[in-house]
Amino acid sequence: MKVLVAKNQKEITDNFYVRGMVFVVEQEIDYEMEFDGLDGESILFVAYINNQPVGAARLYKNKIGRVATLKEYRRKGVASAIMDKIEAYALENKINKLVLHAQLYIKDFYSHRGYVSEGNIFQEADIDHIKMTKREDG
Repeated sequence: MKVLVAKNQKEITDNFYVRGMVFVVEQEIDYEMEFDGLDGESILFVAYINNQPVGAARLYKNKIGRVATLKEYRRKGVASAIMDKIEAYALENKINKLVLHAQLYIKDFYSHRGYVSEGNIFQEADIDHIKMTKREDG
């Protein structure tokens, strides 16, 4: 598996493909909500297995978002590899605090990575979420 920062049109399209399959098709999130116009200002990440896009995420300033893994590749370390890449990027770029809105069912995944819940559960795209943060002190 390899995870990289999307730098060309194919890699950006691969990021959008994974997110579209997971969020728009599988979770039925509105297209306009998923593709909200912030991608051009974000760092996009894409994970590949055998040159096939299987995972994606983005970093908008210090907010991690749109972490997605295609259904058939879940529980194979894809999201962990993406998060490793994002956290390494944050350290290299002196981003000391990372923030994310975790879907509630996946909260423990982020907790095990050192993210701490803040505040109450809230709805985003009609799905329960919790704000989580992590300080990167590299």
